[in-house]
Amino acid sequence: MQSSELQRITNWLIDGARSSGTPAEMIADVCEHLVDAGLPIWRFGIFIRTLHPEIFGRNFIWRQGEEVEVGTVDFDVLDTPEFAASPLRIVFEQGIEVRGRVGDPDNARFPIVKDIGAEGATDYIAVPMPFLDGSVHATSWVTRHPGGFTDDHIAAIRSIVTPLARVSEIISLRRTAEMLLDTYVGNRAGARILGGQIRRGHNDTMQAAIWLSDLRGFTALSDRLPPETVVEILNHYFDCQVTAIRGHGGEVLKFMGDGLLAVFPIDEYVGDAAHVCTRVLEAARESRASVEALAFPVGEAVERFRFGVALHVGNILYGNIGGGNRLDFTCIGPAVNLAARLEKITGRLGRTVVASEGFANVCRHDWRELGEFPIAGFSKAQRVYGLGEETPVVMA
Repeated sequence: MQSSELQRITNWLIDGARSSGTPAEMIADVCEHLVDAGLPIWRFGIFIRTLHPEIFGRNFIWRQGEEVEVGTVDFDVLDTPEFAASPLRIVFEQGIEVRGRVGDPDNARFPIVKDIGAEGATDYIAVPMPFLDGSVHATSWVTRHPGGFTDDHIAAIRSIVTPLARVSEIISLRRTAEMLLDTYVGNRAGARILGGQIRRGHNDTMQAAIWLSDLRGFTALSDRLPPETVVEILNHYFDCQVTAIRGHGGEVLKFMGDGLLAVFPIDEYVGDAAHVCTRVLEAARESRASVEALAFPVGEAVERFRFGVALHVGNILYGNIGGGNRLDFTCIGPAVNLAARLEKITGRLGRTVVASEGFANVCRHDWRELGEFPIAGFSKAQRVYGLGEETPVVMA
């Protein structure tokens, strides 16, 4: 091992690995420099646990002469036989190193050792990588060196894990912030918040298609079912919409009880208004089909659901609104208010999808004019349109 080169790699990591543009590039640079310094690694893995409601962690796998593989693992992995027999489980649970020399009968309990042996490897070691917050993450190191890792090799690995942990923690913290913001406020709002748009009054005017929906009969549903069941129903119900909304370029801003507010920005990056509104309508039709197909068993009965969604297009004020030190990143304006009023009309008309005159004019489709309706807070009655394909269903 070249101690001077090892120290140079350590200093580079302590300085933040500035020359690497992405985490994957950083991993590749570290491994290649370590090989040049005399550490005979053939495969390297790093597993970072994440603070995310669906993702257990991210892994980066480097193999000599190949691109770094980046993947995510959901929480289901914790219940698999593969994880139960993995050295990484011991690292996570006990925070200790786990060594697995190929050919050693004591390591037969680890399938990974047999797998890497079949590829010509001779030794494996999993090393914990603790963060400053006390959480334990993991690295794994594999070699094809005859006889496996030497004591000097192991010492070099241990010495590099600490600075690697520091830069990995910084990267992980930023990614965690991005993911949490995406989860709770949406990706567009999250990017703005991380970009520094965090003061009350920081807002922009934006043209957007507006989606506002709610679940029919939710009050009665909440009254006759346990709260836990209602929450589970809402989660399934929102899944029917969020997938379609995001798949067609929209961003969910709010869940308000059984209500959902989403926007589909119209700007130079996503095409003209007609294109965006057409995608909004496609999302509405997909959501309608998903909600109609949703069946939730409760005891001997099966609950079925209907919802209403109002579509409008206009200018909105998009940014930070709130009081004191509690802010909300949301949108307001007459266009949002009109969408909210139109959504209430869907139930009266027995329609799933209704659109404002402005939306119907922009999104050419087989619309049917449903009449003019007085709208609270607006001086003029508003024309409302429904889909020609829909048959009104008036709920009792």
